[in-house]
Amino acid sequence: MTTSLLEVRGATKIFARGLVRKQITVALREFSLAIPHEPPVIATIAGESGSGKTTLARLVLGFLSPTSGQILYKGKELTSLSRSEWFDYRREVQAIFQDPYEVYNPFYRVDHVLQVVIEKFRLAQGRQASRALMEESLQVVGLRPGEILGKYPHQLSGGQRQRIMLARAFLLKPRLIVADEPVSMLDASLRAMVLDIMLKLKRDFGISFLYITHDLSTAYQISDTLCILYRGAVAEIGRAGAIIETPKHPYTQLLVESIPVPHPRLKWRGLIELPPEQEIGTVSTSGCAFADRCPHVMAVCRASPPPLFAVGEDQSAACYLYASAATAAETATGARGGPH
Repeated sequence: MTTSLLEVRGATKIFARGLVRKQITVALREFSLAIPHEPPVIATIAGESGSGKTTLARLVLGFLSPTSGQILYKGKELTSLSRSEWFDYRREVQAIFQDPYEVYNPFYRVDHVLQVVIEKFRLAQGRQASRALMEESLQVVGLRPGEILGKYPHQLSGGQRQRIMLARAFLLKPRLIVADEPVSMLDASLRAMVLDIMLKLKRDFGISFLYITHDLSTAYQISDTLCILYRGAVAEIGRAGAIIETPKHPYTQLLVESIPVPHPRLKWRGLIELPPEQEIGTVSTSGCAFADRCPHVMAVCRASPPPLFAVGEDQSAACYLYASAATAAETATGARGGPH
């Protein structure tokens, strides 16, 4: 049995606050995902604000530990990694974040961001070798070293700063990059440029991505697999094209309908009714997280969380609407002499 490069296995993260009357927030509930060794993939996690996307990213990066479940890298749980294994993990699993300015120290030239990585991981010896490595990584992400090196962060655009962060990650030749909303603060042209670089790193250098976003348009453009989160629970998961083109879960349908159509004669009819902020995280764990907003809600939806039902060859939805179809499929498989 081949192990995955990264596997999230039944991960749940619960936050509690308050000494006397504790308030419990279920940020992530029974989440599972596997990213293979080969081929490289872009696995996207999408959902509204408060759906658990960033919590998942922090779990994968080791900034948080799951309340229950496991995060495994090459078959080994993160909590059991030795010091040397953690060092390797930090090298092979990199991150880029939403704000391309906050990660910079305004008192240092941008060279410092790259130089720190080279020194910490001993990637090159000597100033000349370090400079050559910096120039190579900048060129890979479409930047001209002569226009970048020696500059301060405020002298560069947001797109340049974000591409420098991609160059910084590329220096280490990682196996996986966790990209948490990397293009949400960029305009449309720069957004397309950064997404193209991600595709290039995947295609030419075998780097996989865990792409965190609230934008289904960009998810559709670059993703191999797509997972829709709602209040910490998986609503739908599978091949990105199948989910966007034929969404099955009522929540996914609502999200897809909200994507503006680029046609001047077609009016945008999409509208997402977000719950009040105080409701996020306080949803009952006894039933479906989407029950209060679902037009198809049934008694069983409030009684217990729905499992994932297969709704296509490469698509599963956590919705009891598909329970009977799944049962019928299992019955048909059994009648043909398939596995029971």
